[in-house]
Amino acid sequence: MKHNQVRWVILFGTVAILVIFTIQVYWLLRAWNVNEKQLNETISIVLNTVAHRMSAYNQSVLPNENPVNQLSSNYFVVNINSVIDANILEYYLKTEFARVGMNVDYEYAIYDCHNDKMVYGNFIPAEGSIRPVSPTTNLPKYSEYLYYFGIRFPSIKNTILSNMTIWLILSGILLALVLFFCYSILVIFRQKRFSEMQRDFINTMTHEFKTPISSINISADVILQPEIIRDPDRLLTYGKIIKQENSRLNKQVEKVLQIARIERKGFELVKEQVDLNGLLMQVVESCRANAAKEINVITELAPAAGMIRADILHLTNILFNLVDNAIKYSGDRPEIRLFTYREHNLIRIRICDNGPGIPKFHRNKVFRKFYRIPTGNVHDIKGFGLGLYYVKSACRAHGWKIRLHSDAGKGCCFTLFMNT
Repeated sequence: MKHNQVRWVILFGTVAILVIFTIQVYWLLRAWNVNEKQLNETISIVLNTVAHRMSAYNQSVLPNENPVNQLSSNYFVVNINSVIDANILEYYLKTEFARVGMNVDYEYAIYDCHNDKMVYGNFIPAEGSIRPVSPTTNLPKYSEYLYYFGIRFPSIKNTILSNMTIWLILSGILLALVLFFCYSILVIFRQKRFSEMQRDFINTMTHEFKTPISSINISADVILQPEIIRDPDRLLTYGKIIKQENSRLNKQVEKVLQIARIERKGFELVKEQVDLNGLLMQVVESCRANAAKEINVITELAPAAGMIRADILHLTNILFNLVDNAIKYSGDRPEIRLFTYREHNLIRIRICDNGPGIPKFHRNKVFRKFYRIPTGNVHDIKGFGLGLYYVKSACRAHGWKIRLHSDAGKGCCFTLFMNT
């Protein structure tokens, strides 16, 4: 799938998800409002009936206006206009709520006009309720009435939610579908990126193999010329070229096969005591001997770094990859800075260069398999994008950590954190 096609699929998918979510949220809010309104109306009807029954019991007259007043989403006050008997009130409340089939938690308090305070009545839990509810015990007063009671519904939101079960189930299904869509898009991106990396790897590998194969082919053609036997120096030169390019091919193939073996079988570590500073300097001298340019190496190696228990083969490969990369990416005048530190049981190695650095966008990706910072069709730096992937994997196998610090134009610093 082409990049533009993927982009349009993502765009339309995102718009569709946003539209669906907007519609779903709208209908959820509307369903909530409808259920809340119906519940409040039912409560008002029940409380209105209780007020009339209390009025009939007290042989008093209710005010002309509606005796029920809702002060908040879960608190109501009811004007009785006469003295209230708490036992009778609780009986009427239980009776009327049961009559309409409304099973909710509620608590009530009666206003005492002589002491100007709300006298707490009781907390009535819903039938079958196992959820603990902390009573308020201090219901607010209402200055407009003289004889009234207040009633609070602490779990009214849960009641509304229980009435919206079907809506919540449908929303959950929709959310699951959206998450599946997002996961599918993520898989598509991963597969696309992996395909691009594989394509780049094949292109790079073809380019890397083509040069030595061409050199071997040319050298073989020269050696096959009959008159070459009369020029032993020239014959020796082309023989060395064949040997050198063949060795280069073997190293490239071995590098790819090594990654394949590691992924199939994992790391088989043979740990032993290794002189860290000594091994680091051996690696530096080896890289310096193989480099075609002069290298300035600055070292600050702490004697306390001492010995570390590690697989010497993989540790050598880790250090070689990091030092070799520092040399390759440092331009014409490489300056490599090497530091070792020891802090209790933690040893740190820093390998820094004076190259162009790594842009922020690529810093977390350079440890991925086959990943190389895009440079167009320019292949100035040889490699398959496996070196840092191997380094990360080998460090993980040892239980070590590696961190990259880089500023644009100021080079890179790789820091190894090694437990002794």
